Amino acid sequence: MGKRHQARELALKVLFQLEGTGDDPDEVLRYHASEGAATEEIANFAGQLVHGVIANREKLDAILSDTSEHWKLAQMAKVDRIILRIAVYEIAIDRRVPTKAAINESIELAKTFSGEEAGRFVNGILGRVAATAT
Repeated sequence: MGKRHQARELALKVLFQLEGTGDDPDEVLRYHASEGAATEEIANFAGQLVHGVIANREKLDAILSDTSEHWKLAQMAKVDRIILRIAVYEIAIDRRVPTKAAINESIELAKTFSGEEAGRFVNGILGRVAATAT
């Protein structure tokens, strides 16, 4: 498992815990990074993702709402919604990672944390996001 994948997994855990709470993102990140013995490089990239998703959440949710035709955000599984936010942040806002890499990573996260069907669901939505982001 590559460092970027580990960082995305860490970001997912942090954002999952932060959803609906007033917890401090940096404290939650430090906790999960130490739990998983993440290197400084992994923790830093995860931190960029966490802060990017938090800072752009309204924009990310608007993009997701526009591209997920039959699903409202509130209907999505919490883990799927967070995986999608991370990917949309990387594809539409951050743009430092190739779109295909961001999509593939998200599919793997969805399969690991949510199941095989979630991988297809995430792929479908991110395919539409990628088509509109270019």
